[in-house]
Amino acid sequence: MTHIADTPADVQQGVRRFGLVNWLGMWTLVQREVRRFASVWTQTLLAPLITAGLFLLVFTLAVGSKRGDVMGLPFIHFLAPGILMMTVIQNSFANVSSSIVISKVQGNIVDTLMPPLSATELLVGYLAGGVVRGIVVAVAIALLMFPLIGLGVQNPLMALVWVVLGGAFLGSLGVIAGVFANKFDQMAAITNFIVTPLSFLSGTFYSIEGLPPVMQALSHANPVFYLIDGLRSAVLGVSDSSPVLGLLVVSGSTLAVCTLAWWMFRTGYRLKS
Repeated sequence: MTHIADTPADVQQGVRRFGLVNWLGMWTLVQREVRRFASVWTQTLLAPLITAGLFLLVFTLAVGSKRGDVMGLPFIHFLAPGILMMTVIQNSFANVSSSIVISKVQGNIVDTLMPPLSATELLVGYLAGGVVRGIVVAVAIALLMFPLIGLGVQNPLMALVWVVLGGAFLGSLGVIAGVFANKFDQMAAITNFIVTPLSFLSGTFYSIEGLPPVMQALSHANPVFYLIDGLRSAVLGVSDSSPVLGLLVVSGSTLAVCTLAWWMFRTGYRLKS
């Protein structure tokens, strides 16, 4: 039997793939997404850090001394984990959504869709950029600001789990928003009318125990509430709800949103038309 030598394309495909996963292509996309925000670090990393610091400063000066303790803790300590998670999810969402929208507006989204990347590999590549940016921002806030207010982290491992979940949940929402939006003003509308209310009305600046029953019910229907409450539990050891319930709700919500984002990549919805 005559052996037919591998063609260069076969060799390249063999190098590119191990099993069913295009590891090289997916890793290249991950690197692109990370380098994209790292190259403008003053905008993507330094600016959120300053914004988080301003939130802590303004709320502490404005209402800190009048507010008293919250859940048995100084108000600034109660506030810090919420602001950290709010910063994480906003940056994760912005990283993924802006990457897709800019590619669509500039007309180079085809450069991402043409390579042999599956819908799962595309989703992982984009989400990795959002999650990494969220982790970097969270670590910066924890290392630079928490010591200034005398705050430590009781359970660093669980805090990391909540940060990763927050980045994945809002990153997958960023995929959906980026695929749906065709213009920057559409993206701004999604951010202003969906993402910002979700993060602000979720117990970031207050305990939901003081809310009317209707508002408490609405808060419990918001997955972002469980992200903030879960991180607060990992950092401070106190929470408004069960962290186990929060993990179940956030994990289920992340899976549902990731599935929708995967379907968009799989079908090319608003990407290939």
